[in-house]
Amino acid sequence: MREMLFLAHRFPYPPDKGEKIRSWNLIRHLARSWRVHLGCLSDNPDDARHMDAVREVCGEVACFAVRPRMQKLRAVARLRPGRPMMVDYYGHAGLAAWVRRMQAERDVALRFACSTPMAEYFLPGGPGRLVLDMVDVDSEKFATYGREGTWPMRLVWRREARTLLAYETRAVLAADLALLVSEPECARFAALAPATRGRVVAVNNGVDLDYFHPGHRFASPYGDAAPRLVFTGHMDYPPNAEAASWFAGQVMPLLRARRPAPVFTIVGANPTPAVRALAALPGVEVTGRVADVRPFLAGAAVAVAPLRVARGIQNKVLEAMAMGRPVVASPQAFEGLVAIPGRDVLVADGAEAMAARVAEVLDGRHPGLGQAARAMAEQGYSWDGVFAGLDTVLAGVVAKDGSAPEE
Repeated sequence: MREMLFLAHRFPYPPDKGEKIRSWNLIRHLARSWRVHLGCLSDNPDDARHMDAVREVCGEVACFAVRPRMQKLRAVARLRPGRPMMVDYYGHAGLAAWVRRMQAERDVALRFACSTPMAEYFLPGGPGRLVLDMVDVDSEKFATYGREGTWPMRLVWRREARTLLAYETRAVLAADLALLVSEPECARFAALAPATRGRVVAVNNGVDLDYFHPGHRFASPYGDAAPRLVFTGHMDYPPNAEAASWFAGQVMPLLRARRPAPVFTIVGANPTPAVRALAALPGVEVTGRVADVRPFLAGAAVAVAPLRVARGIQNKVLEAMAMGRPVVASPQAFEGLVAIPGRDVLVADGAEAMAARVAEVLDGRHPGLGQAARAMAEQGYSWDGVFAGLDTVLAGVVAKDGSAPEE
């Protein structure tokens, strides 16, 4: 097998949150045809428990511990005109030294940067072809914060959006291939950075259709028979925390007069103090980290995705669809999905519209919605299916130097 260096900004296992789900499934898929050497950062001491699982799939694994607070201070200390803080936040001298050593000692045919800031480790140049999986257009996320955040952080986010877009553009132009998670993301980036047009390919996210399967049976995690509206995701991620607060404060009051009254269940690790405080509201519960999200999905009447800041394809939506649950999503959470609104997923813009769609599901007006969601997940979002296109484009990239991966 030919050798690949794969860099990720977080230790990719267990695949229990967005970027880890994509990076781990990429690694597993690529390891079928490549000897994948993994370099990554770790901000969780618990990651060490999972090292053996990663080493079973990868060649050499180099994982460097970081402390988020120190990384933030490092990014601020290195601030200079034109440079996005995100690049220095994910910078690490040990990982950079490992990359240099691997490129000097190994016959590296492909360098794969998973997320834009990891391109920095490769941009000085090196052996083999360079693939950049941007995943999302991160600069657009910061642009949204810059429009909707509070002063003075709006100024910080606006600067980050501007400098990061310039960096994303340079990184894509330096790469032999760049990836984004959906066709809408590709179109948006092409509009923002016209020089990159034609250099970025969409490779969707997928979902584990066996693990997230409606045929699994679980004991109910809920303490009563009230209809549950469930929202899943890591609750220290600002867009998730904001969405949970918005739904609890704006949508739930419109639904509480129903009988039986529904309960909004917020399921996800590391809830912020603001999210934990939502449990004091009538009809709202906050679980914190759970061992398995599937029982909460299986027992829910509706899975909601009320994100108002979102990029790419939401894994939480794919998982609920794969579990055969009715999904009510905001337009932002729906964007990028190859699904039909009204048949596979209900889309609602604003509190009144979202409350109305949820009420319709609770009233039994969309009896086939969950079944259609599962069918769409099977049709369009198996990992093997979404990565089949990646195999084709990678073969073309590697063939540029007159060779191809060995079988």
